[in-house]
Amino acid sequence: MASLLVLDTSIVMAWCFQDEADAYADSVLNALETHEAMVPGVWPLEVGNVLCVAERKQRLGQADSVRFIALLQALPIRVEPDTAEHIFKEVLSLAREQGLSTYDAAYLDLAMRLGAPLATRDAALLRAATSCGVEIFGRGQR
Repeated sequence: MASLLVLDTSIVMAWCFQDEADAYADSVLNALETHEAMVPGVWPLEVGNVLCVAERKQRLGQADSVRFIALLQALPIRVEPDTAEHIFKEVLSLAREQGLSTYDAAYLDLAMRLGAPLATRDAALLRAATSCGVEIFGRGQR
């Protein structure tokens, strides 16, 4: 079985937009050769929203979005569905406690439950993960 990591949207969208690419995002993409990524149920909506906004701003075309989604679907990324009860209790509580959006708290909660490292470029999520003792993917490993 491949090693697990929790992947957030800030990493994924760096794969889509050349001006957001960096070595860390590239290393996470390369790691998917030996790792399986887990994402919370909100992830497809977040990715879709970023693509939709980018299309509206003419940052990319609809065909580009379709190709990017196809590329994502070919990667070992599993979406873990969440129940409303879990979101309203644990995720909301974690968001309040850590000063995060509930979207970001969903990634942190998933990493905590799985005991998996978190791959993110989001500063607030990095701080919260560190505060909660969640390993950051790529720090001290590879």
